Amino acid sequence: MGRYLQLLKLQLRTSALLAAQYRWDFLIDGLISLVWAATAIAPLLIVYSGRSQTMIPGWSMNEALVVTGWFILLQAILEGAINPGLQAVVDHIRKGTLDFVLLKPADAQFLVSTSRFQLWRVVSVGTGIAVFFIAFGRMGRAPSPAGLAQATVLLCTATLVLYSMWILIVSTAFYVVKVDNLTYMFSSIFDAARWPSSVFRGVLKAVFTFVIPLALMTTWPAEALLGRLEPVTLVYAIAASLGFAAASRTVWLLSLRRYASAGG
Repeated sequence: MGRYLQLLKLQLRTSALLAAQYRWDFLIDGLISLVWAATAIAPLLIVYSGRSQTMIPGWSMNEALVVTGWFILLQAILEGAINPGLQAVVDHIRKGTLDFVLLKPADAQFLVSTSRFQLWRVVSVGTGIAVFFIAFGRMGRAPSPAGLAQATVLLCTATLVLYSMWILIVSTAFYVVKVDNLTYMFSSIFDAARWPSSVFRGVLKAVFTFVIPLALMTTWPAEALLGRLEPVTLVYAIAASLGFAAASRTVWLLSLRRYASAGG
């Protein structure tokens, strides 16, 4: 474990050095992320404009704002820590250069997952946290210690599910090579996570709860902060994230067997 922590530290240091070489890009990208966060909040303001009554069943505007805060936070994690490294795997497979990763004396999945970080996304992380403070400030209260503890656990489970689903998508490149459409589709579907899960009905509600668990990623953590998460829901979230992680690891290992190297 200590060895992999050292490797992670080295990968982060490399990404930090690259970011330091292009400081103006870092600042500009950070400003763009603030604009993007504003566009994530804008639809919510439109939905609740003009009236103080709840427009989304079971959610006031400030409560729904907590969900949007989680969406901004997880989007930053996805685009800053998960997507950059795993997206490069597709290019490695196309060019047959994954050999250079597989020959290294460390787990290939760990190496590709931590190979690249977009550190400017930390601005979006700060924006998501700021949205939490604004929402709870408008409500005139703060999350309970128990709610914060539950939300921390759910942040870990949501990140694990996001990472596992991205591993599943990237693994398809071993079979079909071109997976751009899948990545775009997942990104588009993930945009729906900015809304509380109660806006979905019927088949969509089942899909976004059990197949692509958007509720686990943003709605349940928001409910934890608001102090209304059922304990059984927390247990399900932990079990689901571990199940996704096990499935993605199995698919990754099976997919590696299909890899044809540059020399093969």
